[in-house]
Amino acid sequence: MSAVNDTKFKFAVFLLSGIPGQEDVHHWISVPFCLMYVISIVGNSVILFIIKTDPSLHEPMYIFLSMLAITDLGLSIVTIPTILGIFLFNSREISFDACFAQLFFIHSLQFIESSMLLLMAFDRFIAICNPLRYASILTLPRIAEMGFVCVLRGLVLVFPVPFLLKRFQYCRANVLSHSYCLHQDVIKMACSDITFNSIYGLFVTLLTVGLDSLLIFFSYVMILKTVLSIASQAECLRALNTCVSHLCAVLLFYTPEIGLSVLHRFGKGSSPLLQILLGYIYLLVPPLINPIVYSVKSKHLRSRIIRVFVK
Repeated sequence: MSAVNDTKFKFAVFLLSGIPGQEDVHHWISVPFCLMYVISIVGNSVILFIIKTDPSLHEPMYIFLSMLAITDLGLSIVTIPTILGIFLFNSREISFDACFAQLFFIHSLQFIESSMLLLMAFDRFIAICNPLRYASILTLPRIAEMGFVCVLRGLVLVFPVPFLLKRFQYCRANVLSHSYCLHQDVIKMACSDITFNSIYGLFVTLLTVGLDSLLIFFSYVMILKTVLSIASQAECLRALNTCVSHLCAVLLFYTPEIGLSVLHRFGKGSSPLLQILLGYIYLLVPPLINPIVYSVKSKHLRSRIIRVFVK
């Protein structure tokens, strides 16, 4: 038994990767990442501040938006430090425990964000398809319960993953393909049987991202059916316009998420650079773009933000 324990980890750390072949310009590449980090943190913080301090924005749509902003803040805080560490200081080493902790928070927050997008789709569905019952269905206690369930689902489903990874023997190359730790990337380093981890990872992804995206799709089918039955073209366009921001957020999140999952599981011959770029888009672009899109498309939110900065 002691011999097994001694050989469980052939190396003490994983090595994170930047952009292969571009090591000479890593310092320059760090500039846009720094800007993205600052804009993400400031943008989502401003959204939260405006919604919290303005009572007129204490409505279901904006409460769900604040939940999305908190999730985006968490994703930025968890991922950007290791990315900047590589590009600014060539700090590639990450311990097993730190890596497992990072992937736990990344995957949990990703599943929570998927849930938040589903709740926002439900909000638009009720607002357009059943407007007379909107206030009675989406009460503050019910919104709090829905948010709690979504957070709990994300944490509980990912909680076993670090413990499942700890039981493996890691005796292959310890170089990860991203600037942060992902479950599907780490298990490739194991020289043990990873069948259970692969099946569990696929099950969790289908139960969260797969189910959420399917429900969002059906909600928009119902929304479109209701909107097309409206006689007035102006009313029809006005109803659809309230969904534009959410649709942008959905596409920004699910397109790279699904693409990266497919590449990791089935794209063995795919370009490593494509995986790396999709990885950055998958985690960095939604927290960056979401506050911008919602600030531009929401007239009430935009006017409040302008008022704060003009003062």
